[in-house]
Amino acid sequence: MIEEKDLSPEIVDRLGEYIRLNGGLAVLEHLCNDSLVSQNTMAMEALSDLKLLHSYLEIFGVADKVTFDLGLARGLDYYTGVIYEAVLLRGPEEPHNVPDNDTDKIAGFGSIAAGGRYDDLVGMFDSKGRKVPCVGISIGIERILSMAERKAEESFKNIRTTETQVLVASAQPHYLEERMRLITALWSSGIKAEMLHKKNPKLLSQLQYCEKTGIPLVAIIGEQELRDGVVKLRDVTTREEVNIPREDLIKEIQKRTS
Repeated sequence: MIEEKDLSPEIVDRLGEYIRLNGGLAVLEHLCNDSLVSQNTMAMEALSDLKLLHSYLEIFGVADKVTFDLGLARGLDYYTGVIYEAVLLRGPEEPHNVPDNDTDKIAGFGSIAAGGRYDDLVGMFDSKGRKVPCVGISIGIERILSMAERKAEESFKNIRTTETQVLVASAQPHYLEERMRLITALWSSGIKAEMLHKKNPKLLSQLQYCEKTGIPLVAIIGEQELRDGVVKLRDVTTREEVNIPREDLIKEIQKRTS
């Protein structure tokens, strides 16, 4: 950086301090309180986005599996926002969380997927130059399959595909986080669930998605359901709907899809 970019040693040393930062929410808070970073509007907007991402990770219960690493870089220059990599740890004995300033823990099998946000790339190929916000990821299929085969051989289990049992939906807008909380509870209980990734999808669109993909059940939540402590469970085929107490939802889904 000193020889090729003609930067002073003092600037390079300061950049090095930032690049070495990695960890969880504490890193974001540290940067927000940094006297230099706090003066940069774009940097503060990026940190705000990362804090929002972290709040969603906490709802999904996976915040301990994600570390923010300022030394992470991608080789292409069309990224306009967050970039990310998924890494496979050395083995099942390794902890999922990566402590602050401990990148050796992720040195096992390396990256198996990587990508980021690119808001301008698609628009380059549009005749009207329209901006199309996008996020994407590339997956190392061969490496993943190799590790999956090894894991299957070690555990003497066959690899098989699965089908979604229930779609988590909402009848009104502004229930994204409640859908995230419910789907996390279903995943934790071994239920194969998914939800549409739009922030405020229309209920009809969600029901049509189930019909198109063959998902048999829809778990619907809204203002009344939250107030009553129930989830409205809909049979996609018969269109029958019944309110199920939240604590009984797992057993009801298992009974209907077994």
